[in-house]
Amino acid sequence: MQKKLFLILGGADSGKSVFAEDLVKRLAGSRARLCYIATADVEDEEMAQRVDRHKARRRSEWRLVEGNAEAALTALAEEEVALLDCATLWLSGRMSELEDTDEEMGTDLPAAFSKLEAALAAARGSVVIVSNETGLGIVPMHPLSRAFRAAQGQLNQRLAALADVVVLVVAGLPLVLKGELP
Repeated sequence: MQKKLFLILGGADSGKSVFAEDLVKRLAGSRARLCYIATADVEDEEMAQRVDRHKARRRSEWRLVEGNAEAALTALAEEEVALLDCATLWLSGRMSELEDTDEEMGTDLPAAFSKLEAALAAARGSVVIVSNETGLGIVPMHPLSRAFRAAQGQLNQRLAALADVVVLVVAGLPLVLKGELP
């Protein structure tokens, strides 16, 4: 299996994670191992329930990696197909870290993006990334919300440029924007 990078975009609860999980299974076939790289910080009951639903859907056939997504990608074995779910929660974590340390997001976020891109390039197996398309709604009123939406748009553009295949999922239906699905 030749290494490929897939980006799966969609709105909240659009079906993008289910589509991405099915894609990873198709890519892996019977030979490759499945790796789930979780980026969510579980800080409330609603998020805990969401994570539990995702885990129940995946069952035990997936190797779960929580924590440092860049390290997990760099350590990915050639015979693995990974699902990074999701880039939006990864970004939220980076922005929270920068906010907590009072660092400048305008200069430090591009550096974080570059680290993620380097880890994706170093991954030896194929990677499917799930990310939210946040720019289709109204302009948020709060400055931090606008900064997040802008950063998410920049991250999605950078990931789409790297990806071999980009798919937008709406109402559970995939629309291929770049490349071809296997």
